[in-house]
Order: sequence, then structure tokens, then C-alpha cells
Amino acid sequence: MEVAFGHWSASWPALIAYVLAAGWHLAGLRRLFAADGTGASTAGTPASRQLRREAALYQLGLLLVLLALVSPVGYFASLYIWVRALQMLLVGVVGPGLIVLGAPWTALRLAVGRPSATSDRHQPWFTSRPALAVVAANVLWIGWQIPVLFDAARANSAAGLAEHVSYLVAGLAFWLQMISSRPYSQRVTPLRRVALLVGTVAAFTVVGMVLVFGSNVFYFGFPASAHHVMSVLSDQQLAGAVIWMGVLPPMMVVAVALMMEWLRDEESAELSAGLDRLLTPRRNGWPSRPVIR
Repeated sequence: MEVAFGHWSASWPALIAYVLAAGWHLAGLRRLFAADGTGASTAGTPASRQLRREAALYQLGLLLVLLALVSPVGYFASLYIWVRALQMLLVGVVGPGLIVLGAPWTALRLAVGRPSATSDRHQPWFTSRPALAVVAANVLWIGWQIPVLFDAARANSAAGLAEHVSYLVAGLAFWLQMISSRPYSQRVTPLRRVALLVGTVAAFTVVGMVLVFGSNVFYFGFPASAHHVMSVLSDQQLAGAVIWMGVLPPMMVVAVALMMEWLRDEESAELSAGLDRLLTPRRNGWPSRPVIR
């Protein structure tokens, strides 16, 4: 009970950012409902249900990121390496995934009075370079696991804030390449997106294996006095397992969804080709009338 209700921290940058992001979205969502005519009288329509479902996902993603920073997770992340690894997954992978699923972009634009824009010229610049965006996201995620940066982020609040912002930005850039998020469209095929997912899982696996099977302590900034149940080395190895295994569930779910999308596209293409063959008049190889020589 003390772990659940104690050690909550008032991280003012995180709280202010959460209030601004949540309120901004709700203000734009209200305008979006009014513009689409999906008010209370049409609350049961598919469009209204989709907007509400997306809004819930976005707000859940924001709340998850906030809880990873101000809840006991944020407190114990300064004491235990494995909790810090869990915090990285929540802030950098799971939370941004829910935010992208929530497709808040139109509502956020409407909150400042800008109309929705869906043409390609309004796409974020990094969506035109998916491989580059995924590589950059992996560099940010994994770069902060380098011991000197990892320990600096724990010891210095400014460095810690930069770490969390980097995780969040990297997660948003990564998932925008993988998940449909209205009004932005995907630039690459499902199979290529699966390949980018596999590459990301491989990178996390390497980092996790290095920590799990390493026999030396890499992170010296964590106090040994706080490790009563496990040693710092055991804590580090558990952090490697969290990174290694923790990234798999969200990546596997998205990979399965992408494979299903690819199969639907293939079946649709085959069906379209079959209908074209059926509807196209065939030329008879035999003459319609006998030829008199």
C-alpha cells in the first residue's frame, strides 16, 4: 500500500505539459464535434463513436506518460535500473503508441483555429522518410542507455527532462510510420513497415542481451545502499530483461495488424484482377463464319 500511495512526485514540467496537451485537445475536439455535427443528437453514429474512441486513446496515452513520471514509477526510477527501463518503455513506446492511435492532429489544429489539412504537402516531413525516422527513433531510445548519459539523466533534472522529451518525440515519430493516424496516410507498404518493426525489435534485443548477460556493472550512478533485495548487477540484468521482453508485446500486436492489412490488400488485388478478367470480353480464336477459300 505504501508503494502504491506513497512516493508521488510533483513534476511540474510534466504536470503543466499534461494539462496543456489534454486541454488543447479537448478544446479542439469540441470544435470538431460541432463542425461535423456529431453532437449529442448523433452520439450513436459511427463517426461520433470513432471520434470518442480516438479521443479516449489519446487521453489514455497522455495519462500513461504522466503517471510514468509522477507516480511511484518516477520515484523508484531514480533508485532501480529496471524501473528506469520500464519508465522508458512507458514514456517512449507504449504512451506514444496510444497517442498516435488517438489521431489528435485535426482536433489540435482546430483548437488554434486552423482548418484540417489532409493533402500530402501538409504531411510531417519525417513521414516521407520512414526508414530515417525509425533509425532516428532507435538512436534516441538506445542512445540514452549509454552509461554516461543514463547516469547523467538520473543525476541532473535538466538532462532527465531532455531524456523524457526525447523518448516521447522518438515514440511519436516511430509510431507515425507504423500506425494509421488520421489525417496522415502511410507512405510505405505493410511489409516494409513490418521490416522496420523487426529491425527495432532486433536493436532492443541486442541492448537487452548486453545487459542481461553482462558480468560487469555499467551504471554506477545508482546507489548500492538502496539495493537491499538485489545487487546493482542483478538490477542491471533485470533491466535488460525488461528492455528485451517489454518491447515485444506492442511491436507484435502492430506487426500482426500490419500482416492482416497486407493480406487484405493482396486478397483485394487478386479479387480485382479476377473481376477484370471476367468482365473483359474474350476474343474468340475461331472465326465466327467459315472462310471460303
